[in-house]
Amino acid sequence: MKLILVGGGRVIYFLSRRFLSKQHAVIVINRDAEECRWMARQLDVTVVHGDGSFPHVLDEAGAHDAHAVLAVAPSDADNLVICQMAERYFQVPATLAVVSDPDHEAIFPKLGIKNVISITRFVATLIEGRTEAEEITNLVSMGEGKVNVMELNLSDDCPVLGQPLADIPMPDSSLIACILRADQTIVPYGATTLMAGDRVVLISAPECREQAINVLTGES
Repeated sequence: MKLILVGGGRVIYFLSRRFLSKQHAVIVINRDAEECRWMARQLDVTVVHGDGSFPHVLDEAGAHDAHAVLAVAPSDADNLVICQMAERYFQVPATLAVVSDPDHEAIFPKLGIKNVISITRFVATLIEGRTEAEEITNLVSMGEGKVNVMELNLSDDCPVLGQPLADIPMPDSSLIACILRADQTIVPYGATTLMAGDRVVLISAPECREQAINVLTGES
């Protein structure tokens, strides 16, 4: 995929490095000339010096055939405009805006930007999740709070150990998406069984979150 990242600093550097490792083409737009030179020396990416909220800069970066634009500028307002420009002027299929003010997370979808991440809320969720219980970590809430993603550590007294997933009575609006077992990453299917020590990535609707956790851990 061809990805355009708008912003600067170490976050853009690490994101670029991650996407490059997945064989994606990465273009970085940054207002800071010195950061542009540094980025070009560090990674095999195309770097455009300019303001990504201007159409001609997005055009220079190749937005006309980009698969996604990720706006990580310091200003929430700039990130909104960047995504709007990418969608309306260049028909980029996917855009993502990062916001600092969690209040903006609900405003952006009303202005046409569906994919929004609030860094403040995300970090708060991680902290709160780790204080709930040692076995449960809330990773993120998505879709305006309509979907929860969490990680559960299965102890040796969980009632579902050894059972095929197809036989576990999970709530309808929940799904075991992945199992992390030692150094393995397992994408499960109906016959997959759970083992003590597994870390399970669980996706669920908020209303059935507790029920799904109870089924897996036996805790009420």
